[in-house]
Amino acid sequence: MRETSYPELNQLFGVYLNQDFDIWGETIPDIVACYKRDSPVADHQSMLAEIERFEKEHQHDLDVAFDQMYGHEFSPVPWGHTTASFLGELKRLLSE
Repeated sequence: MRETSYPELNQLFGVYLNQDFDIWGETIPDIVACYKRDSPVADHQSMLAEIERFEKEHQHDLDVAFDQMYGHEFSPVPWGHTTASFLGELKRLLSE
């Protein structure tokens, strides 16, 4: 079972950014927009905090930690991102 200290990130990758992502959209902005429509603003804020915490907790092994947590469902590379740039994009989209 995946770590539960990141429930909003787990929700995003478990439901929206997985092998069935095209149900929700074709681009990361489209998919995140769907997540935002389906969830309360408080959840968006929680995810922003989770991303910040994840980045701080894994500042020296961000790629490895991300791959261990979410690699079986999502990789940022085919989307043209590194782990760091994807998380930055995610924060930007959630903040809009």
